[in-house]
Amino acid sequence: MDEYFFQCPYCWEQISMLIDTSQKQQNYIEDCEICCNPIQIELTIENQEITSFQANSIEQ
Repeated sequence: MDEYFFQCPYCWEQISMLIDTSQKQQNYIEDCEICCNPIQIELTIENQEITSFQANSIEQ
């Protein structure tokens, strides 16, 4: 597991999450630890390194 820091698309605060680098493609929803809004997370892993990361707001 690697800790990854990024900016919340709602409150713009820097937050972090633990990412399992054993799975190559990941797509899931995670709540912001500050404002609690849902964030769509999409990422790609190659050689256990994060090569692509997107954190997008989910229109409610």
